Amino acid sequence: MCRIAIEIPNEVLYDTRMNQQEANAFARKAVALCYYVQNGVSLGYCAQIAGMSKEAFIRYLGEHNVSIFHYDDENEFNEELANA
Repeated sequence: MCRIAIEIPNEVLYDTRMNQQEANAFARKAVALCYYVQNGVSLGYCAQIAGMSKEAFIRYLGEHNVSIFHYDDENEFNEELANA
């Protein structure tokens, strides 16, 4: 497991009204979201990075308008929808 630390100015915590634990949770979720969207890291690993269950991370993705479904074209989507 790799541990990464970032420094956040106290003024940012004050402005956002976050304590250290809330800022840590926010950063973990933001990193997991970016890994999922930009790097194609699996849902399970991203949920682990975010410190959430898979179900909670899927809801978090939905809150940020990120779909867990990836289709190359509309026909592929419609075919899957018809088979559902």
